[in-house]
Amino acid sequence: MSNCTAELLASAGRQYVRHCPGSLGKPWLAAKCLNPYLRDRPRRRVAQTRFGAAVPVDTQDLIQRYIYMFGTWEPHMTRWLGQRLRPGDTFVDVGANIGYFSLLAAHLVGPSGRVVAIEASPAFHRSVLANARRNACRNVRAVNTAVSDARGALRFTLASSRNLGANSIVPYDGPAESCFEAQALPLTEVLTASEVAGARVIKVDVEGAEGSVVRGMAPLLDQLRPDAEVTVEVTPERMSRLGDSVDELLATMREHGFQAYRQPNDYAPESYPAAIRCANAPLARLRGPVVEECDLVFSRVDADALP
Repeated sequence: MSNCTAELLASAGRQYVRHCPGSLGKPWLAAKCLNPYLRDRPRRRVAQTRFGAAVPVDTQDLIQRYIYMFGTWEPHMTRWLGQRLRPGDTFVDVGANIGYFSLLAAHLVGPSGRVVAIEASPAFHRSVLANARRNACRNVRAVNTAVSDARGALRFTLASSRNLGANSIVPYDGPAESCFEAQALPLTEVLTASEVAGARVIKVDVEGAEGSVVRGMAPLLDQLRPDAEVTVEVTPERMSRLGDSVDELLATMREHGFQAYRQPNDYAPESYPAAIRCANAPLARLRGPVVEECDLVFSRVDADALP
């Protein structure tokens, strides 16, 4: 098959997966054809998200590839934020990456709301700024800093350019794609008093450093509005390599009146067509230990399921 034919077929497949009704063949096409093709033969395009933002992407990277293929990233989280955020709210995005969730939140909270996009990587920080400008999101404050429980310098390592969002301070012994050093601050020193008071959702996605982020966040938890919720991607194995534990994180949140609920998430490309179509169900109360990577939502609602 010629390169030209392969490109045409990939473009047609992407159009079908992204825009056509129904689901016939979409999981197979996304997982077996489009995902490896776009990863190994990267495209650089400006992709449109399902909520209308224009985002420059390089499909070698996992998150940017999914935005190009599906118009969304983490569809369950995307839909959940759409249910939570309202005009005038504040959204705090700790680990903003290229700013997908910050752009979504900027759209949802409107001109009267605020978005704080916090990102340690200078390259991703520049992407957040550029994406906010491209989409006329004047309610986004982008902050280039790492977040931890104390001030200090942190060294980040990236194992593979196929997942640029995997920059992490977790010790890594293999060959590194890149490294950078960033100054860290507790979240209490990053946010203003009005941003804390207005925060409806704080999202934390920091590739293993969530233990120190939540410890540093603890002093402001009692200052949050009654309906505030915190969502954290927890990675038990990576946390343990930094001397942290999910149990400590859960205990910190419980001490401040927050109950834990599981948020569905599946990074497999074949899961996306169904996840995009389905409606969000109530989130199940966390029962038992957390032994694998998952997304948790912390709320002051105390129930068997979080609506």
